[in-house]
Amino acid sequence: MYHKSVLLKEVIENMQIKENGIYVDATLGYAGHSSEILSRLKNGHLYGFDQDDFAILKSDEKLKTISPNYTIIRSNFSNLKERLNDYHVDKIDGILFDLGVSSVQIDEKDRGFSFHKDARLDMRMDTKSPLSAYEVVNNYSYQDLVRILKNYGEEKYATSIARNIEKERTNHPIETTFQLVEIVKKSMPYKAMRDSHPARKTFQAIRIEVNHELEVLKIGLEQALDLLAPGGRCCVISFHSLEDKMVKNIFKEHSSIPDKMKNLPYLPEEYQPKYKIITSGITASQAELEENYRSHSARLRVIERIK
Repeated sequence: MYHKSVLLKEVIENMQIKENGIYVDATLGYAGHSSEILSRLKNGHLYGFDQDDFAILKSDEKLKTISPNYTIIRSNFSNLKERLNDYHVDKIDGILFDLGVSSVQIDEKDRGFSFHKDARLDMRMDTKSPLSAYEVVNNYSYQDLVRILKNYGEEKYATSIARNIEKERTNHPIETTFQLVEIVKKSMPYKAMRDSHPARKTFQAIRIEVNHELEVLKIGLEQALDLLAPGGRCCVISFHSLEDKMVKNIFKEHSSIPDKMKNLPYLPEEYQPKYKIITSGITASQAELEENYRSHSARLRVIERIK
């Protein structure tokens, strides 16, 4: 098992870690970023959120060799406020969201995330969740399949793919990743398959639906910003345009003067932004691009609470 954290150096630099601060890794994964954060804490504390039992086990093994100043919380980051409140935490000095699927989850065949490996359709980040890719593919209506393929996958051939899924499942259930890949392949012209894997967008769309990724991201980000203490920073690494657009818009909304107030000669205190954008998009260095394929689509955005 090997997982290399994306934009690690850039995250640590932008987090501006204080040795007595309270920090949150909202997407603990295999503790790559968390290990670096924890190693910089003296009297501070790190809270790590994850839903994946195996990732939690491996992270705990790793973190306890560094410091005891951490707590792992088995929960989705949409529950940030509620779960941190259990530990009497209502203000934090920094938080990280590393979105998307870890390379370990992709490489783990039985999870069904990869279109390169044949496995039962699953794609659940939380293996206890009742909704899997199997239910989406076999039980969603044609209209709902088109909706998620268009909205979450930005798939040009959404209607054709949905129609062929509907046709195929009337004969027998679509149970595996390779079955789905074959349906996608026959749903688009050959020229559309030359630049990237034909099923990439379909798998992305279904994974987002299964894990409610965009809904929980909005909820989690809003809670994270509210939890930040003055001077605290929120760092978000996104891997596709839908996530990045949502992060960009939420950061812009919280760091901008309301339109109706922009022409006033004096801006009342209550309308002055509480946040400022630190960076609008850091991408991987050439060195990182060469050694970590996950970094190619990664973008880091950072915002700071100023009041």
